[in-house]
Amino acid sequence: MLRFDDLQLFVRAADLGSLSAAARVMDLSAAVASAALKRIEQHLGARLLARSTRSLRLTAEGEGFLEYARAALSSLDEGKRLLTSGQDQVSGVLQLSAPSDLGRNLLLPWLDAFQREHPGLTVRLLLGDRIADLFKQPVDIALRYGEPEDSSLVALPVAPDNRRVLCASPGYLARHGEPQHLEQLAQHNCLLYMLGTRVHDQWCFHDGKRDVSLTVSGDRFSDDADVVRRWAVAGAGIAYKSWLDVSTDVLAGRLKILLPHLQCERAPLHLLCAHRAQLSKPIKLLRDMLQARCGQLTAQFPHSAGAGQ
Repeated sequence: MLRFDDLQLFVRAADLGSLSAAARVMDLSAAVASAALKRIEQHLGARLLARSTRSLRLTAEGEGFLEYARAALSSLDEGKRLLTSGQDQVSGVLQLSAPSDLGRNLLLPWLDAFQREHPGLTVRLLLGDRIADLFKQPVDIALRYGEPEDSSLVALPVAPDNRRVLCASPGYLARHGEPQHLEQLAQHNCLLYMLGTRVHDQWCFHDGKRDVSLTVSGDRFSDDADVVRRWAVAGAGIAYKSWLDVSTDVLAGRLKILLPHLQCERAPLHLLCAHRAQLSKPIKLLRDMLQARCGQLTAQFPHSAGAGQ
């Protein structure tokens, strides 16, 4: 296979009428230049340049090949220019997987604003709480809570300080009372999330001195995290949710944080991709936007909730 730099050397030497001059322009030694020219001639099986100690001229074969060499170099330069230009543009298809709750209630309006800012971008959004297989599914990146279990994935922090909160609607609390101690959760209907066949009924907290874990129960289970949030807003029970997922409900008064002196589990949000080569300009801009938006919500986390963060 012909080498790109060998072709460059041949064209430069033909233009300058000197192999040594071409070598100087390309910052090569005379020996390296001579070896490159010999290599391309051997590959083509033809003499391209007639050389003497004082002069250099194109052979008939060299004159015929020169046109094609110029065209090949020009095509490669154009391809490189288009590639570089494409990397600078915010266009193309952005394929993103996100959790159901975060996706429906926060990400949708954020993506609307993002596309208005970058109208050349097409978004393909897949919502679901199962972890997307980034090597098989048609997605470039995924937003997921928690620490990534697959060490082969590239994980970029988006909201590293996000935590869960214990919450319920004012209506539910008016009917059933507000728990003052963790042990009283046994007397309440806890809304449970399940991933696959696993029910997340172990809720963990830190009371300032020790970690506390307890098993809760309730009459409603769902594998859709947004359904659990909707049940809580409707007054069906107590939920243990990511602050990002319920922040707008809490700030609007639809939900109230319970036992705010307790520190709840961490729920850091990461952007995952299979390879760093996938981190195109649109994805980097998307991450910047997500960090800023999540940062605004994290800053509104009640200071009394999760003391000692």
